[in-house]
Amino acid sequence: MRDAYDVVVIGSGINGLVAAAELAGAGRSVALVEERDRLGGFIASEELTVPGFVHDTFSSWHPLFQAGAAYAELGADLHRLGLAYRNAEGAVTASVSERGTVVAHRDPEQTAAGFEHAADRASYGAMLADLGSWAPHVFGALGSELRTRDLARLGLGAVRGLGRDGLTELMRVATQSGRGLARERFAGPEVDQLWAPWLLHAGLAPDQATGGLMLPVMAFTMHEIGLPVVEGGAGNFVAAFAALLEERGVDVFLATPAKAITLRSGRAVGVDTGAGHLRAHAVLASTSTGRLYDGLLAPEAAGDSGRRAVRLHRPGRAAAQVHLALDAPVRWRDSRLDEVPLIHVSNGSDSTAIACAQAEAGLLPAEPTVVVGQQCVLDPSRAPAGRATLWIQLQELPWRPVGDAAGELDTADGWTPALADAYADRVVARIEQFAPGLAGSVVDRHVIDPTGLASANANAVHGDPYGGAAELDQSLLWRPGTGTGHRTGVPNVFHIGAFTHPGPGLGGGSGHLVAQQLISRRAPGRRRRS
Repeated sequence: MRDAYDVVVIGSGINGLVAAAELAGAGRSVALVEERDRLGGFIASEELTVPGFVHDTFSSWHPLFQAGAAYAELGADLHRLGLAYRNAEGAVTASVSERGTVVAHRDPEQTAAGFEHAADRASYGAMLADLGSWAPHVFGALGSELRTRDLARLGLGAVRGLGRDGLTELMRVATQSGRGLARERFAGPEVDQLWAPWLLHAGLAPDQATGGLMLPVMAFTMHEIGLPVVEGGAGNFVAAFAALLEERGVDVFLATPAKAITLRSGRAVGVDTGAGHLRAHAVLASTSTGRLYDGLLAPEAAGDSGRRAVRLHRPGRAAAQVHLALDAPVRWRDSRLDEVPLIHVSNGSDSTAIACAQAEAGLLPAEPTVVVGQQCVLDPSRAPAGRATLWIQLQELPWRPVGDAAGELDTADGWTPALADAYADRVVARIEQFAPGLAGSVVDRHVIDPTGLASANANAVHGDPYGGAAELDQSLLWRPGTGTGHRTGVPNVFHIGAFTHPGPGLGGGSGHLVAQQLISRRAPGRRRRS
């Protein structure tokens, strides 16, 4: 391994992996520095319960990656090196509650056919058609730095493509809540019950602005892309990336925390790891906002803008994972759910908004929205024959609980193993209302509470895996620290990852954006041919 590189990338989550692979593929010399003893950040799979049961420890579903520019750039090589996906072709997601069950299929017409009101079936098609016309502009904004010239280009393109009235409507919907859009467009409850819980995956509650746009984005994505999972477990995704990095000559430093970004004359010249100094012409930091501006960079280098970004950054709600090994696949009261990969236990905006409000108030939700992943429906290799895994995600939890909305659990000592286990019992019981016998089918269980997420990944500030709050004032131009794109105000230092635009998710968007910017430059030390 060398000690001088064109680029040093700090952090090996999805954005760090994408940036390192793309830069190396363009001929740059790259070092990837990771403080953990493995690559992948919140992408991993392990036998967390009993041997033979493979659980996706954190994230699991890859529609954003398959839909993104990073996959277009790297997908063929990743598949050549062993990446394989299993995807839904029929039913893709559903919501179940005391109000009934709503199922979404890859086919939007089949989905709408289950709606009670004929007008809602037509409105559903119209909503997706609207999103289709908005897509070049919406996804163009998500794939741009949003600098002045980018905004001018995007605005001009939107006026030309949509007209003044069309652009005005897009802007109105983009400031609307998910509940507001569902109430405005649909007479029945199906669309709200089905898609409002999906807003949690974007860090939003049902009554927060931008949900009116994100709700059809979620629906559009499920219909167009589906819910791909990695065959054999998410760890195989990381393994394919590791093979690609090795093939492209990236030097990977595991168990090597970055201590400081070193500067000379105000410009980045490398990274100090404590074990040595890696010289570089550019540094990409896939870290939290606080760690970058109040840790890796010296106070005089971070400057007023960096300190302001740290001050303005606001963590979102905390999350947790519960993994079950089952002696048989779940048998739901509504048998249609037996073959659905991902199910929300929620009645839509009503129960999800209440749970979000309870979490924001520091309370453990009495009836949380439960995300139930049945990966074995798509990939039976995850468990021994005739058995199954269950992947449960909770996205409405307080980092420091001050009470229990149900008045049953003692939160005086915060997140202890006992509290996490007791709350997991509540979650399993909530699922069992609609899947009788689930508790008796559990062979083993593994719980990761918010403190466990924070311990596993320093970027999960306050147990939030989404890089901070996703409300409008923390997004797009206003995401703290992103006022000048992914530049930091320190020459040759770039900020990537969930804390930066376009935000969280397994898309690799910020890593791709910055990598392509650097690739478009003349490589350091290389003369142009005359």
